Amino acid sequence: MGQQVLLFIVGILVANILSVKDYALVGMLAIFSAIANIVLDSGFSAALIQKKETTAEEFSSVFWFNLGMSILLYGVLMGCSPLIARFFNQPKLVELSAVIFLALPINALTIIQSTILNKQIRFKPLTQINLYSMTVSGIASLAMALTGCGSASSTVSSAAVSSSAAASGSAAATGETFKVGIVNYVDHASLNQIVESVESRLDAIGKEKGVTFDYADYYANAQADQSNLNQIGADLVADGVDVIVAVATPTAATMLAAVEDTDIPVVYSAVTDPAAAGFDGEENITGTSDALNTDAIMNLIVAANPGIDTIGLLYDLSQDASTQAIADAKAFCEKNGIKVVEKNGTTTAEVQMAAEALVAAGVKAVFTPTDNTIMTAELSIYESFIEAGVQHYTGADSFALNGAMVGYGVDYVQLGEATADMVSQLLCDGKTPADLPYQTFDNGIVTINTETAEALGLDLAALKEAFKPYCTEICEVTTAENFS
Repeated sequence: MGQQVLLFIVGILVANILSVKDYALVGMLAIFSAIANIVLDSGFSAALIQKKETTAEEFSSVFWFNLGMSILLYGVLMGCSPLIARFFNQPKLVELSAVIFLALPINALTIIQSTILNKQIRFKPLTQINLYSMTVSGIASLAMALTGCGSASSTVSSAAVSSSAAASGSAAATGETFKVGIVNYVDHASLNQIVESVESRLDAIGKEKGVTFDYADYYANAQADQSNLNQIGADLVADGVDVIVAVATPTAATMLAAVEDTDIPVVYSAVTDPAAAGFDGEENITGTSDALNTDAIMNLIVAANPGIDTIGLLYDLSQDASTQAIADAKAFCEKNGIKVVEKNGTTTAEVQMAAEALVAAGVKAVFTPTDNTIMTAELSIYESFIEAGVQHYTGADSFALNGAMVGYGVDYVQLGEATADMVSQLLCDGKTPADLPYQTFDNGIVTINTETAEALGLDLAALKEAFKPYCTEICEVTTAENFS
């Protein structure tokens, strides 16, 4: 916008100083310059911007093509300049052609550079360069007009406009819209929080970089159903999305299988153990992990219950996210002479029965890792635990929100934001999943449900004091379905 305003002002001032004949001479050659600039680029800059993966060799090839084409066009137009002058009956056009058409090779030297800036969404330096060049050429045009240089002053301005148009022509091609598929495994507070965080961060990045991330048309929730996941993956591939954000381990595994014969990258979030899930080393997938420090949670249990001799383990055997954490919990208990009572469930009804079995076994503390099945059922079991005086220690703050006494783990808002940043790097910065190792985060955040702690007859201040050596931060929540 600033460039157009500056061009308009300079054009008005120069037009008022020059004679109509001098100004018209440049206009006669403008049509030839415009056509030549279209032929010069031949659409290669737009193609490079749109291409997901580009190489230095491709940029170099297009650069030399543009330069060679510009020299050829300059020679052709100069050879035709006597004919153009004869057609308009203006002999002076031959001399003006030598200057005005010189903008072609100058443009050729800038097209690839501006293409690279556009592909990297670096509009600010591109705009600054264009403004500077327009300002300098405007001042030069006015100075030449005022000193009686006639049509030569308009020629300088016209050459600068032509060069600026070549750069901004690529910019017009990049107000891109990216199709972002987001697949949530199931409705629960932590996973929903990740989705919301990914979406809000993509909106912020889009505004900052001048692009659009269209996720609203490509969001799906599988409701923990594998057949739903399979269908969602097939649909997103058919829709030609640019990337798939997969929330939770089962989602990521299914989406990776769905994109097997495509170049669509997968960015996962809330995958507890990427290596165990088979993602480590795969070329087309990366993301963020909510890997759990199980020993820290077990230490919380012991700190709040000195001398405890039995701990319950509640989890879903089919959840990959639970496998390593449960193994770590068992190892901790064995090392510290603590008995273990294990109960499992794959549905909410089974989880309720498992919780009742743990109560019947007389355990006073239960550990659950970042298990989506138990998380989904938490609202239906926490009251049973409270009534029996059982403290539930879990691997995410969403459990505590849904009634468990303690949640321990990563900040899921931060997890979602980091996931969105990786999406941006893939789509806007030309990165590949292989360039972006999966990320892990500090999981020293303890979340205490104050209502549950009070119902269990625990002193909140004493509980916090006992937890301090094993965490970096303590947060408080009261029971709710989702984070507000």
